[in-house]
Order: sequence, then structure tokens, then C-alpha cells
Amino acid sequence: MDYDFLANNPLLQNMSPEKLQFLMNFASADKPTNINEMMPFLLSAMSNARKKDIQFTNPETELLISILKQNMSPEEAGKADKIIKLMKDRRSS
Repeated sequence: MDYDFLANNPLLQNMSPEKLQFLMNFASADKPTNINEMMPFLLSAMSNARKKDIQFTNPETELLISILKQNMSPEEAGKADKIIKLMKDRRSS
């Protein structure tokens, strides 16, 4: 899959080279195609980022999630959206 769209994304214009490299590696990694595997994959990626002292803003996190959902069926992507919404609602409570 071609990830050139990332290079033109305004969210990435001022991103550090380390963070951009992490994002490109994430985008090109083999990603799960079902919801049961998505959350552990995403949490593992975010844990690896923290170990490298890389933190993502909310819009950058949304971009990671959209990359992750690209290969999911519409049904699985819908489930992912529901889980993500529940997680956000929990954090804001």
C-alpha cells in the first residue's frame, strides 16, 4: 500500500523526524483486520512509542486509528469506532 498521503498530511508538517519515522513504520506494518486484534496491536504500538519517549496528540492518534482501520471490513471498522468512542467517553468522565 502506498503511504505517500502521509507526507502531504498537514498534521505531519511539523512532526519530529523520530515521530514521523515511527508513524511510517506503523503505517507499513502488517495490521490486524479484525477488532479483537486491533486494540492489542494499537496498545502495543502506543507502548513502544512511550518507551521511545514519543507522544501523539489526539489528531495524530486519530490518524493512527484511521490507518489501522483501512484494511477492516465496514462492520469491523464500525465496531472499532464504537470501542474507541467508549474509551474516549471513559477518559472524559
